Amino acid sequence: MAINTEIERRFLVDGRNSTPWRVCEASFEIKQYYLNSDLLKFHENNITYSSVKIIEITSEEFKVINQNPDWVSRIRIINDEIIFTMKGKRINSSALELEWVIDSIPTIDGFEELPHIEKTRYNKRSDDGLLWEIDEFEGPLAGLILAEVELQNATQEVEIPAWVGIELTGLANWSNAELAKMLNNAKLLKN
Repeated sequence: MAINTEIERRFLVDGRNSTPWRVCEASFEIKQYYLNSDLLKFHENNITYSSVKIIEITSEEFKVINQNPDWVSRIRIINDEIIFTMKGKRINSSALELEWVIDSIPTIDGFEELPHIEKTRYNKRSDDGLLWEIDEFEGPLAGLILAEVELQNATQEVEIPAWVGIELTGLANWSNAELAKMLNNAKLLKN
């Protein structure tokens, strides 16, 4: 398990013309499923979702989890790796993040129906040496491109590449979790 504070800036990208981020160090296919917080339970030695065990945790992890009441939890499938992540409430550009690599997707009823997003992520290093993650969304969000850069601290200088558009840092409705929730709500309205 990894506990870290994620400090990042997030931007909208206009991909109608050139796409220089596709000439990159690596790219990944990602699917992220967002769990309903009401069904997530934290026990002294494990975390369950709808009574299904997701992961075993240590007493230290249990303490960290209980100190922060507002977690957004997801299961990310990136190529062949499955990662369970809990993110704390974002304050400006920072959020506490806990991650565990898990062996398999838990057998949760209706897992495929959970709010989720699909995207291709491109990792590109900019001239100042910082690593940018550019997400080209698939499915109903096709055409949306977001870029983010992780920082060592909130005041770190960043050289913004020419292909980056308006800044979205701190705008909660542009998070992946909110985009997945919006898609799920639109799907429910259709039915």
